[in-house]
Amino acid sequence: MNPLSETWQIHNRINLYLLEAIGETHLKDVSASKGRTVGEQFAHIHNVRLMWLKASAPQLLEGLEKLEREQISKQLLHDNLAASANAIAALLEQSDGKIKGFKPNATAFLGYLISHESHHRGQIMLSLKQNGHMVDKKTQFGLWEWGVR
Repeated sequence: MNPLSETWQIHNRINLYLLEAIGETHLKDVSASKGRTVGEQFAHIHNVRLMWLKASAPQLLEGLEKLEREQISKQLLHDNLAASANAIAALLEQSDGKIKGFKPNATAFLGYLISHESHHRGQIMLSLKQNGHMVDKKTQFGLWEWGVR
């Protein structure tokens, strides 16, 4: 595993760690400013991964499907996020430092994906807080424990 795909997999385990800490019914929480529900935020993360795979390495899409809001459950989100993360890791592994359709390079692509998904993690945390369903302190601190995830 190269450092890019290793970093990516750690990041995805952080996403899954957060998902595990959220009650199934809280996937319907939405922020005070409206927008996507918590579950839809996770589905969006998965769906954007698929968008990039389609553009850069469509052969890695095999077995992966877009998630629709009507389908959302913790198990489905977990399984699909794990599968799309593995496909992105494969893309990073097979890259020669470049990602088709993304400039300037594979490292920047990884930075873009992590930034995008971390933005949505922040939105998820805000939605949960505004609905009185904040995750516990252990989980809050655990989101930053990259060395053990």
